[in-house]
Amino acid sequence: IVIDWRNSSLRAGKASMASATLKYGKAAFSWAMADELVALSPFAGIEAIELTSRDRVLTDKELVAVWRAAGSRAGSFGRIVRALILTGQRRDEVGGMARDELAADLSTWSLPPSRVKNGRKVTTSHDVPLAPAMRELIASAPDLGGRHVFPGLHDKPFAGWATMKEQLDRDSAVTGWHLHDLRRTVATGLQQMGVRLEVTEAILNHRSSTRGGIVGVYQRFDWAAEKRAALDAWAQHVEAIVEGREPAGNVVRLSA
Repeated sequence: IVIDWRNSSLRAGKASMASATLKYGKAAFSWAMADELVALSPFAGIEAIELTSRDRVLTDKELVAVWRAAGSRAGSFGRIVRALILTGQRRDEVGGMARDELAADLSTWSLPPSRVKNGRKVTTSHDVPLAPAMRELIASAPDLGGRHVFPGLHDKPFAGWATMKEQLDRDSAVTGWHLHDLRRTVATGLQQMGVRLEVTEAILNHRSSTRGGIVGVYQRFDWAAEKRAALDAWAQHVEAIVEGREPAGNVVRLSA
């Protein structure tokens, strides 16, 4: 049973979960065997799972294929994928987007602290400026009277990621990637367009060395105008490559 679970977890792209369960399972049963509570460990003989850091960035050609395949799908999932491409936010954050998190004119999406996931305790919202293309995407989502913009069943946040992702891979002919790689693709694209690292990290709400330590404590500038300019330019880049046009040049830096 353990072996079947391990293999199914790896096939589902949950290697880190499988690795953690194996690690703690071995430790728990080693303790139990030492205290003679059990005779054998079901984890015995199972090799450790080798984890590798991911650095997958989709090419423009792959991004176009995924964008088009997502647009061919009815329902919430296709819109979520396009929203991931346009905003660079986390999968569950986009999947749980609520209408009361959006400005009346759809210019900004404000994630409350309870929905922010960046490895630290936060007390303020994470504001994501929405480009015109993203506003159009939200406006195109049918309003069924529920709270969520891209709902799953019974107006719950979208679920069923694995099955829909497999279908997207088949439709797009792009394989060997995860939805989280769209976030890395956006970050890489912004950097290639000349967006300052601080602005890219502010867009992603990502904590790294540039925002850690004393800088993270005292640097409270929110880069609002720069974030909007960057995401507008990124959306224009996506629109250009989807339409087969030459993308525009670098983003204009609003701060020295």
